[in-house]
This record gives sequence, C-alpha cells and structure tokens, in this order.
Amino acid sequence: MGGGGEDFGALLRQLRLNVFLTLEGLAEASGVSVRGIGDLERGRRAAPQRRTVAALADGLRLDAEQRDRLLAAARAGRVDQPTPVSVRTFPRDVDDFVGRRGELVSLTTLAAGLKGGGAGTTAPSSSGPGPVVMIVSGPPGMGKTALVLHAAQELAKSFPDGQMMLDVRGMDESPPSPAELMLGVLKAFHVADSDLMKAGPHGHAALYQDLLADRRCLLIFDNARDEAQVRQLLPARGRAMVLVTSRRVLTGLRNVHRIGLGELAPDEAIAFLAGMIGEERAARESSALSQVARQCGYLPLALRMAGSWLATRTGWSVQRLADRLAVDGRRLEALVAGDRKVSVAFDLSYQQLTPDAARLFRRLSLVPGPDAGSACAAQLLGQDLPSAEDILDELVETGLLGTHGDRFRLHDLLRLYAGGRLATEEGPERVEQLRTDLYRWLLETTIVAGRWFEPDHGAPPVDWHGLVDLSSADLARQWLQSQGINWLAALGAMADAGEHALVVEVAESLHWFSDQWIFWGHWTEVFSLAARSAQALGDDVLRATQLNYHAWTLIVCEGSPEDSLPVAREALSAAERGKDSRQQAWAYYYLGWAQRVREFHEEAAEYYSRAIPLFASVGDLHGSLQARHGFAHNLLLQGEGAAALHAFQRILTFLDESGELIEPYIAETSRIGVTSGMGRSLGLLDQWDEAVAYVRDAVSLSDGLGNLPVKSLHLLHLGDVLLSAGRADEAREAFRTCLALGGDADPHVLADAHRRLDRLDDAT
Repeated sequence: MGGGGEDFGALLRQLRLNVFLTLEGLAEASGVSVRGIGDLERGRRAAPQRRTVAALADGLRLDAEQRDRLLAAARAGRVDQPTPVSVRTFPRDVDDFVGRRGELVSLTTLAAGLKGGGAGTTAPSSSGPGPVVMIVSGPPGMGKTALVLHAAQELAKSFPDGQMMLDVRGMDESPPSPAELMLGVLKAFHVADSDLMKAGPHGHAALYQDLLADRRCLLIFDNARDEAQVRQLLPARGRAMVLVTSRRVLTGLRNVHRIGLGELAPDEAIAFLAGMIGEERAARESSALSQVARQCGYLPLALRMAGSWLATRTGWSVQRLADRLAVDGRRLEALVAGDRKVSVAFDLSYQQLTPDAARLFRRLSLVPGPDAGSACAAQLLGQDLPSAEDILDELVETGLLGTHGDRFRLHDLLRLYAGGRLATEEGPERVEQLRTDLYRWLLETTIVAGRWFEPDHGAPPVDWHGLVDLSSADLARQWLQSQGINWLAALGAMADAGEHALVVEVAESLHWFSDQWIFWGHWTEVFSLAARSAQALGDDVLRATQLNYHAWTLIVCEGSPEDSLPVAREALSAAERGKDSRQQAWAYYYLGWAQRVREFHEEAAEYYSRAIPLFASVGDLHGSLQARHGFAHNLLLQGEGAAALHAFQRILTFLDESGELIEPYIAETSRIGVTSGMGRSLGLLDQWDEAVAYVRDAVSLSDGLGNLPVKSLHLLHLGDVLLSAGRADEAREAFRTCLALGGDADPHVLADAHRRLDRLDDAT
C-alpha cells in the first residue's frame, strides 16, 4: 500500500466475500480473469486502472459509495507499486542502428493501438483492441533481432506491466520446447511456485494466458524455429504485444501482423559503416566505402563484420577491404570479425533443409541473372513443375530465397555461399555439366519463344513439350523479357564454348522479336555475338545477316548511326563474297538509314536507290517496303513535301497490292509510319488541318499496335505539326502525353519531347 490509502487487494477480497462470490463467480460477472483477481487480492500485481476497477465494481454490484472507495484504493495502490518485470539490458550494438523507418513506424502504430486502458486492463476482446503479434522474418544476417530490440526501446513506455526478451534458440539442434519457454515467462513474472505446482504442467497454458490477459506487457521471442515452437506462446486476449523473429516466414500462424525484412538501402548501409569507422574516414574514402557496402549486399550482418574489420585496422585504407571483397571466391572468407563469420549464419539455415531443398538451393547459384522462375528450378532438379514449386516454397519459408512476383531470388551473399556448397558437395565436373544443361535449356526455350514472332514459325510445334508455357505470343514475350539477363548470359557462355551454330540460331530466332523490345539495351551484344559466331562457322551469308542486324541495333537501339556505317559496309562485303543479293540489299538499306539520320541526304538517297531494285530482284517484299519507306522519309527530311507525299502514297498502293504477303505486324507498323509521313508532308505544303488529321490518325493506329516506342515517335511528330500550325496548347498536350508513356517508350523521343516542352514553357 502506498500514500496512506486503503489496501486495494484486501478491500477487493472483503467486498467479494461480503456478497458471497467465489473468485470464479466474480470472474464470470466482471470479465476479469480468475488469475487476475487472485493476483490483485494477494498483492502480486499492481492495482488496476479505472476500466478494470469499473468492471469489478459492476460484477460486485457496488453502490456509489463502495465504488468510489474501491477506485480510491486503486489510485493509492498505483502510486508506489513497481511493475513486476524490468526491461532487460539491450546489447550495445543497438546504439548504431540505422534505417528501417517504415518497419519502426508499423510497430509503433500497432503499439499505439493498444493504449486504451492502463496497467492491468483485462476487458474482453470484444470491448477493445486485442493482443498484437508481429512476425519479423528474413534471411540470416538481415538484422531482425536488432530491429526488434531497437523498437523495444521505443515501445517500452507503452507497456508498463513489463517487458522481456527470450532467445528461443530456434537454430539449436534441440531448442527449448513451448512448455519450457512458457514456464520461463511465468517465473519471470513472479508466478509463485506453489501456483505452478497446483496447476501442474497441463495447467501452465491457462496460467500463461491469464497472465498476459491481465497485463499490458511486451514480449520478444527471438529466433523462433517454426510455428510449433511459438504458437502456444501467443496471447489469446488482453493488451500484450508479442514480437517474434524468425528466419522462417511462419506462414502457419494466423491473426498476426508481418514484416518481411530485406537488405538496407545503399545510403543506409553506407551510413551504418560510417558510424563504425568514423565520419571523417568515411568521407575521405567515400567511393571505396560505397564499394564495400555493395559487396556486402547491404546485408546488416556482413556490413557489421566489414565495419569491425575496418574499425580495428585504422591504418589500412577502405579500398584495401573493397579489393579483397571484389573477388567472389574470397568474399565470404573475408567477411569475418573475430570468431564471427557470415558463412556460419548461413550454415545454420542450410543444415535444416530437406535434401531436395538443399540441392535446389545449391544449384540456384548457377542461374546467371538475379532471379529465376519455377521452370528453371524444375530444370535444375530434373523434376516436374509441381514438385519444383513445392521445394521452392520450402526455401522461401526458410528465408533462404526471396520472391518478386512469380520470380525467386537469392541474396548475393547467399548465392556465393550456395555456389561454394555446390562445388564442395557435387564436384567440378558435375557443376559444369549442370551449368551447360541449364544454359542449353535457356537457349532452346528462347528459340521457341522467339519464333512466335517470326512469320514462318509462330506457335511451338505440336510435339514440343517444355517446362515453360509458351502457348501464346504474350506468354512468349513475358518469358523472353523476364529471362533476358539469364538467356543473354547463356548466349555469351555458349559463344565462348564454341557452340556457334546454336548462338546464330538463337539470334536469328529473335530478330523479329527485337523490333518489339527495341530499348532493352542488349541487342547490340546479341547480334555482335552472332556475327562473330557466323564468322567462326565460315559462312559469309550468315555473317552478313547478323552484321546487318548489328547495324540496326546501332542506329535504332544505341542512337549511333555513325558507328553503324562500318558494320553495314562489312555486311555488304560479306554478302558480296557470299553472292547473296538479299543481304546486299539490307546492307544498302542500313547504310541509307544511317546516312539519313546523319543528314547526309544525297548519300542516303543513293543507298536506298540501290536497295530497292535488289529487294525486288529476290522478291523480298518486306525489304522493298522498308527501303521505299526510308526513301520517302529521306525526301520528307529534305523538305520535298510534294515528292515525299507522292512517295508515301505509292507505298500505300504497294501495301494494298501485296496484301497478306506482308507480315501483319510489319504492314500495320508501315501504315502508321506512312500515315504520319503523309501528314508531315502536308505540313510542308502548309495544309495544316489535313496534316494534323493524318498524324492524329497515326497516333490512334499506334494504340492498336501496342508498341509504345512507335506511339511515342508519332506523338512527337503530332506535337511538332501542331506547333508549326500555331496550335501551341495542343502541341503542349501532345508532348505531355508522349512523356506520360514512361520508360517503355523511345528514350530518345522522350528526351526530344522534354526539350520541346521546356522551350514552350520558356516562351510563355
């Protein structure tokens, strides 16, 4: 009792006995637990807040005078009574905590939602917020424990009935059972041994739930093994908050909140290292420090070890560590601080995997790109898709594999670790065979997907049964784009291995598709590789073909027409040696295109004039169409409005006469370009209303094509025509619409649209 007031526990007992109520009877009448009432009467817990006192008073049916007396005793009892458990000491390393702002806000918000009653509030869950459980999961070394400890410092004041943390040692061979953990909590909260003995082991769960229902406390269960270890430890009612950290996702736990922890942001990682080595040293070697952070994969555990290494070697440069970490084969060995190693943290998770999951984890290190799909996993395992998906789920659940949509990703350091396990457990010869098989599968699938877009191929043959669903052009496009980095790496590896025929076949299968994904950024690499492979095969026609594709990439994808000239000339020479008129025509076409872009219009006209009859001589309608279009466009750029308009009209006639012999996508793209060209030609003739109408039609037709680079180009043309017509407001809207297309549009066109908008804004 404090402050000279009446003892709350003794008064409560007296009032209960006066109305002949048992503990169970008062619990039923008030909604306060039997355990809670007993602890209050015996003085084993702080006097409750007003809400609980009111519930007890209602259950006892007290009159106004008795109710005030009970409230006064509660107030007096709360003045001096200590909370039953104090905050445990936090490790020193929490002091250098950085980042995780979003996660901390989530935890603080959840804790704030529990602030309805005071210490000891035990209102039924239906009348207020219930307990909060947050699962913080993530791969080993991601800083889960640091996050909850840092959060606990901020949240402690919201939980006056006590805070405690238990390391539940989920990575141990024999971690403590739920019963052992529960008993530890009960004893920490001073539940009497006599009560524990009276309840018996089977009654501890009820005591535990009553304890948490009666107290607003914060519990941290760190490093949980699985759902079974912590499920019984989660409160069913009351206002407690429980934070559980685990490498596993703990999907089986219901009615919980979740935080999936990823690596730090680059600036946070650099700030973390700077805090360990000193701001002055960090500023002096900022570039090297950025390298170290990146080589640590922004993983907090790795960053801490790197920072410790630097902090204890003040005479060494940061660059020295960056150079050590730059060698993939030595990186994990270099990430050591005293007796702590990053690889040891990974070992603990790896050792808990099933054999199939361990095998897939190791083999995923062979995937050259940042992520993989379930079909890739099935190929690596030699199993069907459902089996592979089950094993992927296990890796995700254990925290060793991240997800992004339907893709799966190994953290960079986990990839190195997995590669080391693969070499150790499966041997170099087996590893090389697995890698070759994976690369060949990637390229064979690429060929089938790419041929969807070739006029002479389309859907896969009926006897093709692959792991990837390529039953539609859209699915083929999705696979080619999502797997681009993987099949590109495979292409380079196969070129290095001398698989030249396969490399050329892959490139050939993709040249139609490349026109629909122009600004991927790697087509120059694809077709230059194929040109070198064709040269190794000693085939001049194949080499000329791939060189022509290469020239296209330099003009369109790279915006470097001058660089394309020697490539196109080399293609012409190879085609002449091979006596192939078709590839000679294409070489002349690309030479004309490059010169047109460079504004060497006479040279461009000469090259187009050579290409057109060569295409006609071999019956190449697509080439004829492209060369005619280039010739008309060249006239347009020379300011020859009437001649250009006539040339564009002749192209429409050519399209109509050719009919279905022109591939539909090419025909549609050409009609859009011709329609836009006619509009711009009419603009040169000062026929502005017709000019605007034609270019608007071209933009509308682009919507049906679904090709944003094409649409962006004609929106730019529309803005230019409107501007020349004196319709500045409409021009501004066209340029803004162009910019709104975003990253999938032609970046060169977007830059032009931005410059035009700036000039318009400066002029107003």
